[in-house]
Amino acid sequence: MGDHALSRAAHLCASHNATLDLAYLAQPGETPPADAVCRLAHHALQLGQRHDIRVRPRSRIALDPADLLSEVGCADLVVWGMAPVRGIRSLFLGQPVAGILRKGRRPVLVVRAAPSGPYRSLVVAVDFSKASGRLVELGFALNGDARVELFHAISTANEGKLRYAEVSEMAIKTYRAQCRRHAEDRMFSLKYSFDARRNRVLSTIGHGSPARQVLVQQQRSAADLVVVGKHPSSAAIDFFFGSVAESVLRDCASDVLVVPHDHRSASGAHAAKRLPGGMAVGRLRG
Repeated sequence: MGDHALSRAAHLCASHNATLDLAYLAQPGETPPADAVCRLAHHALQLGQRHDIRVRPRSRIALDPADLLSEVGCADLVVWGMAPVRGIRSLFLGQPVAGILRKGRRPVLVVRAAPSGPYRSLVVAVDFSKASGRLVELGFALNGDARVELFHAISTANEGKLRYAEVSEMAIKTYRAQCRRHAEDRMFSLKYSFDARRNRVLSTIGHGSPARQVLVQQQRSAADLVVVGKHPSSAAIDFFFGSVAESVLRDCASDVLVVPHDHRSASGAHAAKRLPGGMAVGRLRG
C-alpha cells in the first residue's frame, strides 16, 4: 500500500502543481527501522526526478498520529499509505488514520490500488447535509473529467422501530415511500446544482445500511474511488455507535477519500491557489 500511495500522491502533485511532503509514521507498538529517514529521503529524490515535482522529506519520525498534526494542518490533502492495524489495540483505539481525521480535520485519501491514471469513476456518498456539495467538489478536484455517481442510502433503522411498535405493514410501506420521494427530491436538487458538469453526474438511491450499501454500490459500478464524509465524533462514540466512514474505510476494496464535515482549509499562505477550495497533497507513510 505504501508504494501505491507514493505513486498516487506524486501523480496528484504533478497534475495540480503541488508540493509533496513525505513523513514516516511508525506502526503502533513497533520500533521504526534505523534507516527510515534515509529511505524517506531516497523516495523523495526518486519521486521528484520521476514526476518533476517538489518533494520535501521530513527528518522527524512520527511514533504516533498526534506527532503529525502540526504538519497535517499545513496540507490540503493527506494521502495515507499505511496498512490497516489489526488486533485488540485497533478495536478499542481505532485505526491511526481515524485520529488524523478526528484531530487533524483534513481530507484524507486512503490508497489501496496501484494508480493506472487519474480517477475515472467516483461514488460520492451523500446524506443531503450542507457538506454533501463539498464532497462532490472535492471529488471533481481530483479529476474534473471523472464520472461521478451521487449515492444515498435510505436507512431501514426506523422501519425496525415501527415494527417493534407493532405498526401495520401498510403504514410502514407508506413511510418507506415517503422517505423515497423525499430522497429523490433532495437528490434532484443536489445533482442539478452542478449544471456545468451535469452530463457527468449520475445519481442512485439505495435502501438499507448506509455503510453496507456504499460498498455494494462501489462494487456494482466498479468505481475506483469512494468519497465519503465524516461527522465530528469522539473515538468512544465511533466505538459504541459505529461510523459509516470508518466502516467504508475498513471494508472498501477501492481507494477512499474521507472528508470531515468540519474540515478546515490548509493553513499554508498559498493554499487557496492550488486547487478549487485549496488542495495540495501531504503524505503519511508507514
